[in-house]
Amino acid sequence: MSLASMLALSVTPSATTSSSASLIVLVVVLAIAVFYVAAAWRIFTKAGKPGWVSLIPIYNTVVLLRIAGRPGWWFLLLLIPFVNIIILVIFLNDLSKAFGHGIGFTLGLIFLSLIFYPILGFGSSRYVGRAA
Repeated sequence: MSLASMLALSVTPSATTSSSASLIVLVVVLAIAVFYVAAAWRIFTKAGKPGWVSLIPIYNTVVLLRIAGRPGWWFLLLLIPFVNIIILVIFLNDLSKAFGHGIGFTLGLIFLSLIFYPILGFGSSRYVGRAA
């Protein structure tokens, strides 16, 4: 048996294993992405906006800012380092209030957004209007 055939035999099983693992990871990531797209779609429709808006980058953020009662130009503030952190906290608080929740839900959106955004979309939250 030649050295080349031994190397081919030793590489083939691990290459198959890694491609299978990569495929599994890809399927899981795509499933999570579809879940979050559906959650965002529901958030927009609960607020009376078309769901497809959640699929358009930048525009979805502008519309979400308007849902929270903030002007669309606040998107530009989200592009400024350090200022964006403060603006994001204010925005998430306003979004929480717009769906009838308080500071606890705001903290959930800030620190556990992977859990609280789907709760906002699929849960019993109702859009009550812009924060006062």
